[in-house]
Amino acid sequence: MNSKPILVSGIKPTGYLHIGNYFGAIRQQVALAKEKYRPFIFVADYHALNFVQDAEKMRTYIRELVMAYLASGLDPQEITLFKQSEVPAHTELCWIFDTITTMPYLQRAHAYKDAEAKNKEIGVGSFNYPLLMAADILLYDASVVPVGQDQKQHIEYARDAAEKFNRIYKEDLFKLPEAYIPEEVAIVPGTDGRKMSKSYKNTIPLFADREEITKCVMGIVTDSSSGHPENVYAIHKLVRSSDDLDALYKENVGNYKHLKELLIDDIDQYFAPLRKKYKEIKNNPHIVDTVLKEGRDKARAISEAKMERVRQIIGVA
Repeated sequence: MNSKPILVSGIKPTGYLHIGNYFGAIRQQVALAKEKYRPFIFVADYHALNFVQDAEKMRTYIRELVMAYLASGLDPQEITLFKQSEVPAHTELCWIFDTITTMPYLQRAHAYKDAEAKNKEIGVGSFNYPLLMAADILLYDASVVPVGQDQKQHIEYARDAAEKFNRIYKEDLFKLPEAYIPEEVAIVPGTDGRKMSKSYKNTIPLFADREEITKCVMGIVTDSSSGHPENVYAIHKLVRSSDDLDALYKENVGNYKHLKELLIDDIDQYFAPLRKKYKEIKNNPHIVDTVLKEGRDKARAISEAKMERVRQIIGVA
């Protein structure tokens, strides 16, 4: 029996990945998988339905995400990698959490408040996503969940759901997870200085070739009133040490073009091994199918055992 503490994490397949996904989540997952944790990594395709309502795009994004995980160094022998939609316990447990959760409580979620402030309509799936996320985490008795600083509330919702269920049914069933937030990459900056996000169109694609990297980097917003381009530096320190960069940027005060060219070289070299592995996996599509099938079977076995206990506790079994 594997006694390592459990790590749970997932990424929504809502588009092609960017380096913010890598530095904000995937790199930590790879490192933690090689250390002391037993990782359950899932493709959050049901969460993605709030954003993608196109079957072919969804299938493409799912496979791209799995290939990215594998190319980045996640070893199928060390992790359980699966699609959320292929493990029915996720939505079943979410419904059970629905029955003990109030609407005012969910209205505290940042996404809901943001939509309300912008006078936008919010779908039921988006409104309820904190509870599906809680189910994602709590099914596997996660000890830690790697997230960005802006996602810390997700873990707080999971903890609250666990505590409330345990209190109502007088059973110490669900483990309370902790957020894992590496300070240096809590929020990965985009080319405009805001958080790197597909919705902001400020990303650098994870598997971009040199031409695409050049286009993205040359488009980084700079402040002409300063000799130190903050947005360029913020991205540069993701792929090169601050000690190296401080001297380099001091030598090139005001020379934005040269600093961007150096950043292009460093990004290109940093991600070259990942691009090579990605191409190998893409040329062998059976790899993705095999990994997802094995992950599905493992995740189903563990989550179903948990749900059998849940059903007994709530009185439906």
